[in-house]
Amino acid sequence: MKIRRAQEKDMDRIDDLLYQVCMIHHEGRPDLFKAGTKKYTREQLSAILKDEKTPVFAAVDDTDAMIGYAFCIFKETRDDNILYDHKTLYIDDLCVDRKSRGHGIGKALFQAVRDFASDNGCDSLTLNVWSCNASALEFYRRLGLTPQKTIMEMGLL
Repeated sequence: MKIRRAQEKDMDRIDDLLYQVCMIHHEGRPDLFKAGTKKYTREQLSAILKDEKTPVFAAVDDTDAMIGYAFCIFKETRDDNILYDHKTLYIDDLCVDRKSRGHGIGKALFQAVRDFASDNGCDSLTLNVWSCNASALEFYRRLGLTPQKTIMEMGLL
């Protein structure tokens, strides 16, 4: 297994993994997430893959087939009234194919993203995790991430 930047040739496989992520979210929060959908259209995905501000990393097997990905976004705060200037790499989505989980692929993806962030002058790495996704919460805790903030909700319908 190796980690490389995702390419246009990976789009079909990325679509498969995007559907898997959507189903995890749908199963955890069917009141919010639609079943059988994906986060990005083909056009959006193509634009993301071409944009240096939104790097996507691919974990690939020995045949160069994608078995996981990490979508990232550079975020910067400059000249804010209350916050110090900082640059973070936000992990928008990290997924390992359900058939390949438990073999260190997610950890390798995360470490590659962490190294990339450090090499690009970021002072932090951030991400969001849905509270219904207990396995992801535990995975990120094992990697050393800690909560930064909590979003609360109250349903009104």
